[in-house]
Amino acid sequence: MTTTGPPRDRQPDDDRDETGAERVDRELLELLNELRVALPGVQFLFAFLLVVPFQQGGARMTDLQRDVYFVTLLAAVVATALLIAPAAQHRVLFRQHDKEALLRRSNRNASLGLTVLALALVSAVFLVTDVLFSLTQAVVAAIVVAVLLGWLWIAGPVVQRARGSRTG
Repeated sequence: MTTTGPPRDRQPDDDRDETGAERVDRELLELLNELRVALPGVQFLFAFLLVVPFQQGGARMTDLQRDVYFVTLLAAVVATALLIAPAAQHRVLFRQHDKEALLRRSNRNASLGLTVLALALVSAVFLVTDVLFSLTQAVVAAIVVAVLLGWLWIAGPVVQRARGSRTG
């Protein structure tokens, strides 16, 4: 007896022959691997921010610079927490047989974490540029970085997805 199409427990997904459980396992692994790329950057930024108040120049900051520093510091902490959350939750929920819920939650955490990381990066560029150059240059630099991150991280992929394109 010959059958056509995938076995009953297999659903073709993105031209793959995998079960739903295999798909969730693969997607969770892909997400955790992606986070391994983002985490060193946010951790480096956070470490840099922890040093700033103890440098001699930290005392000469304007009120605006101090406020931006505080926003940047908090954004880096929140981004770190959100980007580490999927790995921490995976470990705590190990063998609880609810990977699909974990994957949905982890995807939301990662997306929000990258958004907050973008805020931290833009704020850090603003702060450093304002301290070293001028407020005008800081605003321009922050806008350029925000547009760049917005295009690379959000708009470009959304456009590609809307076109249904699989090539980058």
